[in-house]
Amino acid sequence: MLDPRLSVIEDRLKRVKKILAVSSGKGGVGKSLIAATSALILSEKGFKTGLLDLDFTNPSSHIILGAESAYPLEDKGIVPPKISGVEYVSIIFFTGSNPNPLRGPEATDAFIEILALTRWSDLDYLMIDTPPGLGDLILDLLKLIKGLNFIVVSTPSRLSLETVKKLVALLRSVKAPITGIIENMSTEASPSIKKDVEELGERFLGSIPLDPEVEQALGKPDEIIKTRFAESLARVLSSIQS
Repeated sequence: MLDPRLSVIEDRLKRVKKILAVSSGKGGVGKSLIAATSALILSEKGFKTGLLDLDFTNPSSHIILGAESAYPLEDKGIVPPKISGVEYVSIIFFTGSNPNPLRGPEATDAFIEILALTRWSDLDYLMIDTPPGLGDLILDLLKLIKGLNFIVVSTPSRLSLETVKKLVALLRSVKAPITGIIENMSTEASPSIKKDVEELGERFLGSIPLDPEVEQALGKPDEIIKTRFAESLARVLSSIQS
């Protein structure tokens, strides 16, 4: 039997102009920080922006945004609260701080439920923090959300780059649009992955330097967007918009 919630998802997202999924082949590369900070930057630029944290493995955007006490209103679904101008929804609204060991059909059902319940307003951008890795959850998102564009995050590490290559291969196999690849946590000593990305046939969006000040700014959106990390990310986002 066809799940009636699937048709609801399309209706919920029809007012969103562009959906960007921030993804990575592995955890620990700064994917969630890039997704959350991107939403803050776009909102500050005057774009109507939303952030959806679907990282079931380790949701952290609520910590980045200082949104631990935020909660949506219920009105024929859920209405996202605004954090520094960003409409925000996270899996933690449903699970709290408890571990969330969902697998297979359970995780898919949770995706469907969140997407079907959330009432986004007219948005220019919706940033999605996706689960890391190459599993079924990424494929579920591609099936559930039309017009999904991927921003892939790597670090200068060769191990990280290898997982990126596998993720790109997966996305290509299902003809998912890839906006480009960001190199995060770069240092003066680390070799750039720009050449590797270009040889892969993908767009290199830019490097973001390792910024120790970010840790002190976590939970304070007004301070996060003033960091060197955010300044570099803003330049990357400008290249995407141009």
